[in-house]
Amino acid sequence: MEPVTLTTERLVLRPLGPDDTEDCYAACQDPAIQRWTTVPSPYERAHAENFTRTFAPEAWRNSREYTFAIRTRAEGVLVAVMGIMLRGEGAAEVGFWSVKEQRGRGYVTEALRALSRWAFTRAAIDRLEWRAEVGNTASRAVAVRCGFTLEGTLRAGQLHRGTRRDCWVGSLLPSDLELPPLDPYLPAKSAGQP
Repeated sequence: MEPVTLTTERLVLRPLGPDDTEDCYAACQDPAIQRWTTVPSPYERAHAENFTRTFAPEAWRNSREYTFAIRTRAEGVLVAVMGIMLRGEGAAEVGFWSVKEQRGRGYVTEALRALSRWAFTRAAIDRLEWRAEVGNTASRAVAVRCGFTLEGTLRAGQLHRGTRRDCWVGSLLPSDLELPPLDPYLPAKSAGQP
């Protein structure tokens, strides 16, 4: 897929690239990002260089993952990084981290709403999943604010630094945003209903 840039009222979401290396390196020194996400720990400059110069651009070219640098429109400050990782036909998972100094301003929620709409209307996705290790209440709060339906807890659902951990899982469908699905959806009936 050709890289795209999205805008919201306060943000610019553009493909992550070499210009983001220094900001990613600085942000990922935050112990919370290293604790709750899959970034390497310790996070070295070489990790940021590989992520921004090689991995993210190649993933865009191969249409397997779409990673965005999220910056403020006014100052161009990096506030978060968010990616859509393809997981199967019409299914993808969203992942994100936010810069410590920018948390609590609603930036990640604003970006996730825009990116979800883009995924459903432009990236041929019919189911967007969110996962977070149990205890990552900040990530869960963003998912809930964006309309994700919490579906449960997956026992040993994530491997994090060599240890299996339980994780929460939720989903967002096009119909949750009043958008048409790519394929028809037939929900299961509740127990006891004909």
